[in-house]
Amino acid sequence: MPKMKSHSGTKKRFRRTGTGKLMRAKAFKSHILTKKSTKRKRNFRQETEIAAADAKVVNARLAGR
Repeated sequence: MPKMKSHSGTKKRFRRTGTGKLMRAKAFKSHILTKKSTKRKRNFRQETEIAAADAKVVNARLAGR
């Protein structure tokens, strides 16, 4: 059997920290920004840890790395 490949879309969307946590970018920062406050837009720049319920799926898709 050949090696399993990582899911390319998942590789682009998530990153693993040094301690093994999975980080993701925040949503709602791409368009219709005029009505959103500066503080809110600034907070969208920060990454956040993914939910525990999603971690199993993301880990499986990154397994090839």
